[in-house]
Amino acid sequence: MHTMVAAAEFRNYGPSHLGALVVFVLGAILIVWVGRRQRGSDDGLRFSRLFALMIPVITVPLQILQLTPGDWDLDSSLPLQLCDLAWMTAVYALWTHRPWAVGLTYYWGLTLTTQGIATPALLQDFPSTRYLMFWAMHFLIVWAAIYLVWGMALTPTWRVFRTAVAITAGWAVLIFTFNVVVGTNYGFLNRKPSTASLLDFLGPWPLYVVVEISIVVAVWALMTWPWVALRGTPARDASSVSRPSPTI
Repeated sequence: MHTMVAAAEFRNYGPSHLGALVVFVLGAILIVWVGRRQRGSDDGLRFSRLFALMIPVITVPLQILQLTPGDWDLDSSLPLQLCDLAWMTAVYALWTHRPWAVGLTYYWGLTLTTQGIATPALLQDFPSTRYLMFWAMHFLIVWAAIYLVWGMALTPTWRVFRTAVAITAGWAVLIFTFNVVVGTNYGFLNRKPSTASLLDFLGPWPLYVVVEISIVVAVWALMTWPWVALRGTPARDASSVSRPSPTI
């Protein structure tokens, strides 16, 4: 039993990583095709809500498993990573098409969550619970962002950009404080991950945190500008697309 566990160690760009990347690319292509075919229609809204329901159906049971005694790890089991918050935001964005939620899903999904796909901080290999939860959560967040923006044409505005920066900064302050008190490292805000990552190129702590924040804000601005510039007016948002009228 111990030999099997030791052998099942994840390697970046090993067979299980490359296989996951193939699934990710194929899924992204499919979700854009579906979104464009259904854009502005009642079918699009129904599919978007079905997509929203799929995410917790997959992530919640796997999250619960991480809290069980056999899988519990204080450093990784609590739903405090940005990806944990991102999948919840993606569910709300898919269900309501609220501009701020769509924007957060877009920015978080295409910059921060994709870092986890490119250089995953993952130790256990397929078909472990952590492996399945990691990829399911990351893929669904990014697919949701791609579907909403390129499929359904719910594009960001500068107001959405500012809201996303403020919410993300608030999360970082809260999680950094929690890490200091408890001794954890959620968000890799207090030290780098033990496995190779893009943070290795950004210098030591705390410099890499400052550099990462600066890069993220600049990239998010660049991700917003084309949508606004192509129209010559504030970019189209969810208010111009068929959607429900939520009360919250």
